[in-house]
Amino acid sequence: MNKTDVCLSAQGICKQYPGVLALDHVDFTALHGTINVLVGENGAGKSTLMKIIAGITQPSGGTLYLNGEEINPKNTIDASRMGIGIIHQELNLLPNMMVYQNIFMARESKKFGVLDNKTHIEKTRALLEKMEHPIDPLAYVRNLRVGQQQIVEIAKTMAQQDLKVLIMDEPTSSLSVDEVEVLFKIMRELKSQGVCIIYISHRLDEILRIGDNITVLRDGKLVEQRSCDGVDIPWIVQAMIGKKTNYNQRQYDTNDAPVILEAKNITLPKRNGGYHLEDVSFALRQGKIMGIYGMLGSGRTELLEVLMGAHRYYKGTIHLLGNQIEPTSISSQIERGFVMVPEDRQREGLIHVLSVTQNMMLSSLKKNKRFGFLSNQLLQGNLKKTIAELRIKVSNPKLPILSLSGGNQQKIIIGKGLLTNPKVLLLDEPTRGIDIGAKSDVFTIIEQCKRDGIAIIVVSSELKEIIAISDEILVLREGRAAGFLRGPEISEESLMKCATSAKEATV
Repeated sequence: MNKTDVCLSAQGICKQYPGVLALDHVDFTALHGTINVLVGENGAGKSTLMKIIAGITQPSGGTLYLNGEEINPKNTIDASRMGIGIIHQELNLLPNMMVYQNIFMARESKKFGVLDNKTHIEKTRALLEKMEHPIDPLAYVRNLRVGQQQIVEIAKTMAQQDLKVLIMDEPTSSLSVDEVEVLFKIMRELKSQGVCIIYISHRLDEILRIGDNITVLRDGKLVEQRSCDGVDIPWIVQAMIGKKTNYNQRQYDTNDAPVILEAKNITLPKRNGGYHLEDVSFALRQGKIMGIYGMLGSGRTELLEVLMGAHRYYKGTIHLLGNQIEPTSISSQIERGFVMVPEDRQREGLIHVLSVTQNMMLSSLKKNKRFGFLSNQLLQGNLKKTIAELRIKVSNPKLPILSLSGGNQQKIIIGKGLLTNPKVLLLDEPTRGIDIGAKSDVFTIIEQCKRDGIAIIVVSSELKEIIAISDEILVLREGRAAGFLRGPEISEESLMKCATSAKEATV
């Protein structure tokens, strides 16, 4: 390797937190005009290393070099001036501000001493059109879906001038298949311009498609750093966790069982005309897993939200155990036996200022009462049992929830729901942004819930995952049912045909 090819170099990087050595003398090298993929389980130290490079946190030891010169970015603004940009795994946007304001925050242009918002809006519109996603620059971020917010997050970093290093931490976790292709095209353009890209993803097939070099971290240590030539998924899995997983080796359950939940002609209008959902019907049976698949904007999340009582103005009928219900609030649905794990766990699934214990017990406080008072003994017993059953890695449940890795945070949210003893479990992208080991654990939890007789709906944008976990799959296209596949009918080809075809389904 020629020294002139090296763009970014990290030597002996350490990061010590109280009781935890997050990074243990890690070396890392990234080259000009290459896509350098970084993999490892949640908690392996990937995001910590990237936060150090981007100036978000400071190392406990070690040295960073950019183009051969030692650097020590104190914050993201400092790193940005050096030409280092980062796209965060968890969205880092201001929801009560407009799209263009988020994109040009802290790098505004001025004209005659005032903000040149006309230029900001024009540049935002051009940037989003280049990304083939023409979101209105004047739209408030809070009104955008998670996938659209991810596009804005990416655009914000792309707007940075004199970009030398671009860090992308799970940038495709909320994107549709088509949007991923657009992002890859942009990445290749940046690569051709000499930009050094550091790419973190748990979608291993993406890594093999887009990566030039691969670095593997495990337990805060460097395991491997090499070219992607000759690398395959089994090699990556072995390097990451030292074992193979087989969560996708399952048999479909096609046996009949009692209908738990039945929805007929569910229709949800949009504010400005049109429909999020239109005449969607299905029947969910006890102890079955029904997947919901569709492109971004197909109505997947909206359907779960209707079932969970988040949209009062839907039309259609919903029956639970043969009795018609009207989901008008989330609390009433929890009482009826519904639980939902949201797609955006940071914003909708967790309360950051609370501990692991407090987050986990929020939905089941009524079930932990004796004689009208909260029973600490009952609460602690249920908590310990659930932590053990879900294999949640936490040294002390009193720790802040954000001290846990993404995979363990997701298990906390699932455990919070299971503590309510649900009849119906709604999972919206349950493996988004977690590593392959944590994914395997989540699938194991879902299978156990199935064996316990819980009726389960899983939304996933990853074909292999939804095929692996589902007994039957409802495919949505532009808010309408486009296919309903059972057992051996399910394949990647059949799902894609339904999701991209205008033909409607008979369920």
